[in-house]
Amino acid sequence: MDLNTICFLMFGFLFIGYLVLEGFDYGVGMILPFLGKSDTERQAIINTLAPVWEGNEVWLIAAGAVLFAGFPQVYATLFSGLYLALLLIVSSLIFRGVAFEFRNKDINHNWRKFWEWAIFFGGVIPALLWGIAVTNLLTGLPINGEMQYSGTFWDLLNPYTLFGGLAFVFAFLLHGAVYLTLRLDQQLILRTRKMGLITGKYAMYIVVVFAILTFVYTDLTSKPIASGILVASVLTLILCYRCLRDREYTKSFVCSTVAIFSMIAAMFVGLFPRFIVSSLDPNWSLTIYNSASNPLTLKIMTVTMAIVLPVVLVFEGWKYYIFRQRICVTEIGFKSRIKLWEQLHDKLEELNKYYRITTIVLEKAKSTVERGGSIQLDEMKHGSVTRQIFEFKALIQRGRQLMYIIAEKIKILRKS
Repeated sequence: MDLNTICFLMFGFLFIGYLVLEGFDYGVGMILPFLGKSDTERQAIINTLAPVWEGNEVWLIAAGAVLFAGFPQVYATLFSGLYLALLLIVSSLIFRGVAFEFRNKDINHNWRKFWEWAIFFGGVIPALLWGIAVTNLLTGLPINGEMQYSGTFWDLLNPYTLFGGLAFVFAFLLHGAVYLTLRLDQQLILRTRKMGLITGKYAMYIVVVFAILTFVYTDLTSKPIASGILVASVLTLILCYRCLRDREYTKSFVCSTVAIFSMIAAMFVGLFPRFIVSSLDPNWSLTIYNSASNPLTLKIMTVTMAIVLPVVLVFEGWKYYIFRQRICVTEIGFKSRIKLWEQLHDKLEELNKYYRITTIVLEKAKSTVERGGSIQLDEMKHGSVTRQIFEFKALIQRGRQLMYIIAEKIKILRKS
């Protein structure tokens, strides 16, 4: 096995690993607005991702590093041809990361709803676009003889690639639902299972049709191993649905993981030794040989990844082992109520402080007016009474704001 093949396998492993791990992140994000009926339940769903979602992005960064160092021509062609699609993916991921952090910065219902929908779209958009991007590599892009993309963004969209994007979305939806059955307590498992069965039914039909279209629109039929892996992914997805229906949640998650891994692996096996198929002329396709770096660079990268990959795998395994406990909705609700009571106490203390200051300002204004005569006119001239009146108005306004905040917190406490 030469260095070019090893680097191709490393990229494939890292990229598929990213989509498998990030796949349930996408799925959970898409489920979030519909599964959680209360703020506490939605927080519990988010907490299932909190310890792991950032680490999952490392796989994408590592895959990008392998592509950049090992196959710079592929990297350049992809980023020029799929620039808008990749920009949308990166923007969605950034916005989703911001949403995870900003959601709990305020207790306002509309504020939290906005960021929950941001998490939703941060799952849908990348899932759809990754599906479109991967299927385009196999079905072909308009790559000319100079190894450059000669089409537009709209050339990426056709019935097959759009259906591929849809297949990725529903496969990740099922993957996310199955993941939640392992991470949430009994209070939410039944509802999660029901949603998983609904999405799983659609996922099975869509992935079956996608597999058929793959055999029609690509040359995968000429590669028996790739064809067998794709068929196996469909069968594994069906088995995942059956395990979920029978409440065998661990088996169901293993099956969904294998199904997604094998579905994407089938496409990489179908591509090999090509990286990007040219729809203009098969001879213009980018392969692992005509787009690779020099042998020294490939050797250095292979040695580096041989050291880094085991560390990444050990860290990932340790991370999921540490955070394997189920998330308790009741415990989150209790902690949220304690936090709200503490915030309410702080706001009441602040309101009391403003009340005391307001009393002092009123006493000053009263004594100034009572002095009367020339003293009153003199102080009016210097604006002392006017200034005190403005201070009083500002204090009243701040008091109203505090009362509104307190009322909102009391409303949330009553609901919880």
